[in-house]
Amino acid sequence: MSNQSHKLTIALSKGRILKDSLPLLAAAGIELLESPDDSRKLIFDTSHPEVRILVIRASDVPTFVSYGAADMGVAGKDVLLENDVSNLYELVDLQIARCRLMLASLPDADLEKPRLKIATKYTSTTREWFAKQGRQVEAVKLYGSMELAPVVGLADAIVDVVESGNTLKENGLVTRDHIMDISSRLVVNRASMKMKAGLIQPIIDQVASAVRDKAA
Repeated sequence: MSNQSHKLTIALSKGRILKDSLPLLAAAGIELLESPDDSRKLIFDTSHPEVRILVIRASDVPTFVSYGAADMGVAGKDVLLENDVSNLYELVDLQIARCRLMLASLPDADLEKPRLKIATKYTSTTREWFAKQGRQVEAVKLYGSMELAPVVGLADAIVDVVESGNTLKENGLVTRDHIMDISSRLVVNRASMKMKAGLIQPIIDQVASAVRDKAA
């Protein structure tokens, strides 16, 4: 599958974002020809002869789009906040994969003490949020099992995305602050937007229209 035969590449991530993105892309005439759930492939042809889809890790989508390995992508706002997005346009809030970025801890944790240690995947966002309150924190970078950190004494609290809150509850944690609402965004490489506007703009318009129709 050569780059020459596909004028446009869209990066999606497996799981909830992929599932929720596909109906919106279908509104632009872009549908997968096979299910990624039944395949180990990472590159998929679509019903649109000029478009292919990459299925990659959620945290890698901004990087692929920033460097032009993909022209467009769908990424959570939480991931975009932690990446250099100077080469991207964030064009449409797709209002999918919604969750909340929360500060959580054990119920009796003292979060007013001078120097907090916060375990999180979102170190930049966490530091910035506390800095706005005039507080400095030590952000401990973790990639998973976040809820363990306060339980075993690695951190005073965690900052993580929360959907139902069940995982926090099961590990004895409670939410302490709502940092922000998160949803997934349609992003486009700045150079691609200039070079391939004729192909990209109709897709943006049709996807945005599908989002509006869904919300209506």
